[in-house]
Amino acid sequence: MSRRWAFIGFVGFSLVLGSFGYTVWVSWDALTSGRTIYNLVSTLGEMFPPDFRIVSSLGKAVVETLVMSVMATLLAVCIAFPVSFLAADNTAGNPAVKHAAKAIFNVLRTIPELVMAIIFVASVGFGILPGILALGIHSAGMLGKFYAEAIDKVDTGLIEAVEASGGSRFHVIVFSVIPQILSHSIDFTLYRWEYNFRASTVVGMIGAGGIGFQLIASLRIMEYREVFAILAVVFLMVQLVDAFGNIIRNQLVRGDTVK
Repeated sequence: MSRRWAFIGFVGFSLVLGSFGYTVWVSWDALTSGRTIYNLVSTLGEMFPPDFRIVSSLGKAVVETLVMSVMATLLAVCIAFPVSFLAADNTAGNPAVKHAAKAIFNVLRTIPELVMAIIFVASVGFGILPGILALGIHSAGMLGKFYAEAIDKVDTGLIEAVEASGGSRFHVIVFSVIPQILSHSIDFTLYRWEYNFRASTVVGMIGAGGIGFQLIASLRIMEYREVFAILAVVFLMVQLVDAFGNIIRNQLVRGDTVK
């Protein structure tokens, strides 16, 4: 065990040291040139004072961003939750099925959502639909992995109790597995929704609608004061989404405590 940890530590240290050295090597001129800091300060200076007049025109964009994140998360749950039972050791039944389900999740989360968004924008057109599809499919790969790992960690004693009473595999999943993973699954889903809201801004910049589309429009014409105002709106919306997610998490914790 000590040799294994030593090997892991050696690989980790090598990755950090190698990455640091490569960064310094390829970016030495940018790191040592005073132009980099000057350009950054100059760009930030052009953002002040922020032009909040644009906020009055962001209503539809904010709604589209919120809708995109909610629908993408819903799509991801609809795909990931049922398939995750095929990817977990406790419920898969067949090793081939388990490996196939895990391979599907690996493929879905390997392709970056930005690349997926570009593909869907090219095939579906502009609007929130390509953003929903891109974020939803990518999120399905991540949520599926989390759901499957949660299923693998359930108490097998409860599974054996349901099986001993004559329950089928369906009964095992419904009455033993799902009650044990429900709170964790909701928590995973909330975190992914919060991520999708942030990512909605990014995919919107390539034509998927939402506030990201407004952001890239201001960047293209170098209206940095508008950019600052839009970023302030994004920050406020992210805080609201996080706060709502925390309310649900606190409620789950209280519910678990009462039980």
